[in-house]
Amino acid sequence: MKKFLIFIFLPMVAFSQSIEIEVNHLFKQKQFVKAEQMASEYAQQNPNDIKAIELLGDAFGHQKKWDEAIEQYRKLVSIKSDNANYHYKYGGALGMKALEVNKLKALGIIGDVKDAFLKAAELDPKHIDTRWALVELYMQLPGIIGGSKSKSLKYADELEQLSKVDGYLAKGYVYEYDNEPELAESFYKKAIEVGGSLTCYDKLTNLYESKKEPLKAISNIEEAYGKHNKNHLHYQIGKVSADYNIELEKGERCLKMYIENHTAKDGVPIEWAYYRLAQIQKHRANKLEALKWIDKALDIRSDFKQAKEEKQKILSL
Repeated sequence: MKKFLIFIFLPMVAFSQSIEIEVNHLFKQKQFVKAEQMASEYAQQNPNDIKAIELLGDAFGHQKKWDEAIEQYRKLVSIKSDNANYHYKYGGALGMKALEVNKLKALGIIGDVKDAFLKAAELDPKHIDTRWALVELYMQLPGIIGGSKSKSLKYADELEQLSKVDGYLAKGYVYEYDNEPELAESFYKKAIEVGGSLTCYDKLTNLYESKKEPLKAISNIEEAYGKHNKNHLHYQIGKVSADYNIELEKGERCLKMYIENHTAKDGVPIEWAYYRLAQIQKHRANKLEALKWIDKALDIRSDFKQAKEEKQKILSL
């Protein structure tokens, strides 16, 4: 009898796993509607399958259908209340919902968001994403409803115990949010020293740009390129150069290298590089050359709002 049950059950498990693999593949391809349809059909046929419920919640979340995602994640925490990741996903969906409603409604949601994240942190002392969520939540909440820099730093300390890179990035975030750029810079530099990922470099670059320190930003991007050799960093240098009207020759050279080596993996569409080259030529008061590049951008995407506005500025030279 047992052998018979195993024989019946194994094909069901294999089928469940194949659905999971296919839905996750659709997520990677950003085919979220199709993923939702597949997950929904499977969940309807298997209403008690936890993985089916989770996949459907994830499909809703990818499409920012927060009410539907909340419904699925609420089922998960009800069925398996000792799973930290389910509480984390539930809290995350509630938090995103709170961002989209008016402040009064948001106040009624925030308590549940906090409870979900705290429960996830309690259940799993090593859950990094939950601690990141708590760092951000306590910094962004007003003090009157529970916001607290000290609590953010508490969870940043916990992150540091789990992962020095995450801890340093979290502390950089806290101090940047609290308008203490020197401390933020020091922690982002520590993160680069320990981890050195593109994310670490990006955080420091963004800080420099927000503080209008473009030369430091370019120097940091160049250091990142020296370590990672990623083409999109050429675009980043050109962007800073165009935005701040500095090191125009370097910016132009980097943008042309970006265009020459561009692939879809670079992330930034090529028309943006043409747009930045037009900006650089505008800074040089080279009207004809600027028009050449801005027209190339508009040839690719005629509804490119920023390029259309830039063309008007170029024509007025």
